[in-house]
Amino acid sequence: MNQKQVLVVDDDPDILVILKDNLELDGYFVVTASTGREVLQLLENFQDIELVILDLSLPDIDGMQLCITIRERSDVPIIMLTARDSVADKVLGFERGADDYLVKPFDYLELSARIKACLRRGASLKPQLDGVIELGDLKIDVGKNIVWKNSDKINLTVKEFGLLLFFIRNAGKALTRDVIRRALWKNTDLYTGSRSIDVHVQHLRSKIEDNVSEPKLIVTVQGVGYMLDDEPDTYSKHLTTEAKK
Repeated sequence: MNQKQVLVVDDDPDILVILKDNLELDGYFVVTASTGREVLQLLENFQDIELVILDLSLPDIDGMQLCITIRERSDVPIIMLTARDSVADKVLGFERGADDYLVKPFDYLELSARIKACLRRGASLKPQLDGVIELGDLKIDVGKNIVWKNSDKINLTVKEFGLLLFFIRNAGKALTRDVIRRALWKNTDLYTGSRSIDVHVQHLRSKIEDNVSEPKLIVTVQGVGYMLDDEPDTYSKHLTTEAKK
């Protein structure tokens, strides 16, 4: 069984050792960092990191700002682990992109349960399609999470990639914002507002549409939500047998 990779970030070496030892006993592959710069470098070098445990008090970069930077580059689940216990700090943490927030001192068993919950949520975002899909001038390698537009590789976040595949699976159907939210963010309250869905759709459009102001693929259905406006035959023949299940 492949080990899930976890990045632990804290400027306290004792906490790093304790967390690393416990996580390894639980079967995780653990990498550690004590500065924000190390975090960004590790995320570049370890492409398979599946969860980040992030302390907010780092010597070089504020943890909240680091969370924003990570979220701009990746949708890896983030658990903030910090002594900041005010409601305002918790709300800010979620607004900055955290998936969970745990206050120090903490019980490792609780952290372990939260890690498992975050990993389950992350797994639910992985697309259930397989193979290569061609959609207009887009070519989508589902297995490798890669998208090309006119032969140029474009970078989508995990959520953007999942959102694109969700539209493809439901081509020709008008999808409400609530349907989209429940499908892609089933177990989290971070994306309850319709505006959050609009922002994700707009980001996706900016990467795949020729003209964002006049989208041709993901169109707005007034009073309802969004729809992939393309005939299924355009791409269904490119799906593997597994993808059509």
